[in-house]
Amino acid sequence: MSTTKALFPQSDRLAAGGAGKLDVWSIFTPANVPADAINLGQGFMNWAPPKWIRDGLAGQMEDDIMTNHYAHPRGRPRLLKALSKHYTPQFTNIVAEGRELAMDEIVATAGANCGTYAALLAHLQPGDEVILIEPFFDQYYASIVFHGGVPVFVPLHPPKDSTGVKTGADWTVDFDEFRAAFTPRTKVVLLNTPHNPVGKVFTRRELEQFAEICIEKNVLVLADEVYDCMVYDGEEHVRIATLPGMWERTLTIGSGGKSFAATGWRVGWLIGPPALTTATLAAHTKIVFCTSAPMQEAVAIGLEGAAEHRFFEEQTEAYLERRDVLCSYFDQLGLSYTRPQGSYFVLVDMSKVNVPADFEVPPTCEGRGADFRLCWWLAQELKVVAIPPSEFYCKEHEKIGERFARFAFCKDIPLLKQAGERLLRLKEFM
Repeated sequence: MSTTKALFPQSDRLAAGGAGKLDVWSIFTPANVPADAINLGQGFMNWAPPKWIRDGLAGQMEDDIMTNHYAHPRGRPRLLKALSKHYTPQFTNIVAEGRELAMDEIVATAGANCGTYAALLAHLQPGDEVILIEPFFDQYYASIVFHGGVPVFVPLHPPKDSTGVKTGADWTVDFDEFRAAFTPRTKVVLLNTPHNPVGKVFTRRELEQFAEICIEKNVLVLADEVYDCMVYDGEEHVRIATLPGMWERTLTIGSGGKSFAATGWRVGWLIGPPALTTATLAAHTKIVFCTSAPMQEAVAIGLEGAAEHRFFEEQTEAYLERRDVLCSYFDQLGLSYTRPQGSYFVLVDMSKVNVPADFEVPPTCEGRGADFRLCWWLAQELKVVAIPPSEFYCKEHEKIGERFARFAFCKDIPLLKQAGERLLRLKEFM
């Protein structure tokens, strides 16, 4: 980051939202690590989306000129219809009413992140509080603060020891702590399942407990479910919006980039009652006006053809294989990790690893959690990039995340094996 003094000072809210310092993605960007380092840090894939989607989009852009121009701010009709057809069976409350999701219950957004940003803009007043479950996706924090909101933090409690293979069940919510986090200013609860970075899929009972308190306190729930099509080992992904009393207070967030291995497409969506989606649409329209029309068509093509191509079934099988390949190296090392029930991240307990005492980190890593030092050392010395999870906690709770590192397995198997062989060198430092 440049140290040159700006001609015009930055706004206070920029610094308050954490944008005044380099974020973890900028520190561990490929530009800052060795050129031959293997990036298991960021959650992007090293393969293309399906050819049948790309070919279909090429034809659509040629045959329908309007595909190349402004889309309706709510979304391209083809995408809205495809989302309704795909998601209606998954919203049991809608099925019980004997209908399909209506067009005014869906809004397409410029990625799930912008959808979250727009939903918060639409519903937060200055001073309103938003409860976050830690660890949380770091963009949430800025999106709250930029709109004058106040983040309030409730941590998942990690496994009590550093031995063996853990599951999402070993990361627990203290619902007394959750209830105590509410004040008269609480407006929103932001809940992520399947969870990044833990890989936890919240159980039906856990979601019922969240729902009971959210109904009692009369708050809006933003349900970040962008990893909904990556659930493993027979776990059940329950949509909190389908629980009694929750539809009218929930916006469910989805992602085309996550669903179709196309993170650069930047197409997301929110599903919920018209009062919530229409307010979010009004905010989103003033941020970006509309979402990329060609990429909306690509997602629509993907949703329309997914069943015929068994896309989601085969993608889940492929991610499961990749998960198990990467985790096999942590098994060889004897490192404890949380076997993800969902998403494409694995959280590894690195407390047995001893970084050499004389290893120096750059100024960008100083004053951060101890996991920044470890992950910088991994990138420089073992040439494998991981993400330090303390970035996903408030300062008061960052020590909870310091013993872990997050590795992404949304890479092809040869690359995962190459990274795994490099990680086996950790034996020298344990």
